[in-house]
Order: sequence, then C-alpha cells, then structure tokens
Amino acid sequence: MSETRYTILASPIGPLVLAGTDGRLACVGFPTGKGAVTPGPDWHRDDAAFADARAQLGAYFAGRLTCFDLALDPRGTPFQLAVWQALTEIPPGETISYGELARRIGRPTASRAVGAANGANPLPIVVPCHRVIGASGALTGFGGGLDTKRFLLALERGQDVAPGEDVAPGEQMTLL
Repeated sequence: MSETRYTILASPIGPLVLAGTDGRLACVGFPTGKGAVTPGPDWHRDDAAFADARAQLGAYFAGRLTCFDLALDPRGTPFQLAVWQALTEIPPGETISYGELARRIGRPTASRAVGAANGANPLPIVVPCHRVIGASGALTGFGGGLDTKRFLLALERGQDVAPGEDVAPGEQMTLL
C-alpha cells in the first residue's frame, strides 16, 4: 500500500492540508470547521509533494486560475463520485442549488442525499462544492464555514461580498 503524504499550504483562508498517495491529491482540508483535517499518525509530511496543487491553488487565490487540472484520488461511493463529478461541471462564477445538482445527475428527488454527498467532498475548492447553495439563494453549510464559502464565491467573481449577502442560484458572477 502506498504511503499517504501531506503538505501544508498557506492560503487567505488559513493553512490547508493537502494529502494523497502516489502524487494524486485525495484531500484538501480546512484549518477549522467540520472540514478540518489533521494529518493521520501514519501520514508523512513532504513539503515537495503536490507541487502542482500548491501552484494551482496559489494561482486560484491570486485570481489567475478558475479551473484545476490535477491528478485526483477522491474516495467515496458511486453516488458521491457522481455528485463530485457534477460539481466539476459547474462553471466558475456560477452557483446552483442542491435541487438543480440532483437534477443534473438524474436524481431529481435526491437533493438531501446530494447535499450529504456535497458535504462529504474530500477535495473542496478543487472540486467546487462551494458553488452549491440553498434553493432560496442562501449560503448553506460548508466544511470551511460560511465565511470561507462567501470568500471563495467573492474571489471567483472578483468582488467583495458583504457579511450576510447571499448569491442567488444561477447568478452569473463576473470573473477577474
């Protein structure tokens, strides 16, 4: 079995844990919140690991990159994998509701299950679960916290979002 390697990336939302095996990124962990990741006891820190991910995330946070091209290794059920694949098809600068995401994967009555799969996404930011919002346009649960979700959406549209401001489903965002 391959050894899990990890590195820590400084970012505007705090230090992110990047981890995986065989050069394939399996995890992006937030510093706090329900998406917080602590390296496991059998993980080995390797700051040379995931150079592509570090560079692309750096470019994303600098507003120079909107889509990632990385070797990924998401681990989940077939349903979760379908949801996560569909997340990658949401264009940068757009948001959709959980119900719309359920329709896009051919499961129109499964919006709650889609929400659970979205919440279990091991690769936030790279697999853009932050682009999914509530049917009312409200920003809803996010592993890195709602302030982080708001920040990521604002970054993608090149604007600041005031605290408490929500983004409507399908709203086209202006990119840098």
